[in-house]
Amino acid sequence: MTTTKRRRSNFPLGLLALRTAAAWGVALLLFFPLGWLFLTAFKTELQAIAVPPQLFFVPTLENFHEVQERSDYLLYAKNSVITSVVSTLVGLMLAAPAAYAMAFFKGKYTKDILMWMLSTKMMPAVGALVPIYVLAQKSHLLDTQLVLIIVFALSNLPIMVWMLYSHFKDIPREILEAARMDGATLWQEVRLVLLPLGMGGLASTGLLCLVLSWNEAFWSLNLSAAKAGTLATLIASYSSPEGLFWAKLSAASLMAIAPIVVFGWFSQKQLVQGLTFGAVK
Repeated sequence: MTTTKRRRSNFPLGLLALRTAAAWGVALLLFFPLGWLFLTAFKTELQAIAVPPQLFFVPTLENFHEVQERSDYLLYAKNSVITSVVSTLVGLMLAAPAAYAMAFFKGKYTKDILMWMLSTKMMPAVGALVPIYVLAQKSHLLDTQLVLIIVFALSNLPIMVWMLYSHFKDIPREILEAARMDGATLWQEVRLVLLPLGMGGLASTGLLCLVLSWNEAFWSLNLSAAKAGTLATLIASYSSPEGLFWAKLSAASLMAIAPIVVFGWFSQKQLVQGLTFGAVK
């Protein structure tokens, strides 16, 4: 009884209510744009621009039908899936060996190289737009899935190396040394020891970079068009000189984010682990 009273005294009801209200307020503030986007997607254009805003209305699916008929949603969705998935796999194939070498065979400049790789993410993407655009143009890769796959993979590569390095360095070195003493080759060591132990890090890294590639808009808008455009290109197409069609824009945005939101919901545990750079085990 005494212990229970002490615990209650440590958490006054007023402070608990204040924390709960603050948590709900922050959650509603973060959810409001997505909720308003959802409501606007089911409005007509007149209802979308009505003043004051209409919270009660008869929903319509006209915007979704028009997005599909006008813009071929499935084509853009297919491009997003291909570019994000393939770029993530290519990035993992490049980042895993680099992280393995840095984690288990550290050199004098390993930390310097890691810091340099991370510093490249601080440069604005527009600073590299002109040379990358010229290279893509000279190589006849503009408006192709290949150029987006290459750019997405390379832009996420520093993050992948850092995350995998943080996961691999937590694996006891003695386990790998024991495998070598038992006569395991390098490939057997990686396949039978490193991959099973590091699968959590590989999964969280891949999931996070998949989301980053899916949401990438800058390179999609500048290096692709109707043929290889991703869902970001689809959304941008609803901004015209005549103005913004808010209802159709909201419907296109909802169709673009729905797959990745559902995917993120089911893999949120791995995504949180990836965002903490391997700190959560």
